[in-house]
Amino acid sequence: MENKYLSYKGRSLVRCGNEIYYGNMSDKYIILIRETATKKVGQVDVGTKFDIELLLTDPDIKGKGKIRQSIQRATFTDALEIAEAWLMRFNA
Repeated sequence: MENKYLSYKGRSLVRCGNEIYYGNMSDKYIILIRETATKKVGQVDVGTKFDIELLLTDPDIKGKGKIRQSIQRATFTDALEIAEAWLMRFNA
């Protein structure tokens, strides 16, 4: 069966609007990267601010109780590197 999602370092990347979910739902934690600000570069909107949240995947925990850590970064690359480090550390 072919994987229909993008991946980074073996973990799924799923975009929904301005939110990108990174990780595997079978793990204890996943990451939510939310684009919160953009600027126009030519005809393209480029993200300039990203909120990163470490979330529990436990379906019994609701709302803000899922958030274990959060931080902001100015580039998607920085956000993704933090996300990868958090998942390696907290899902170990």
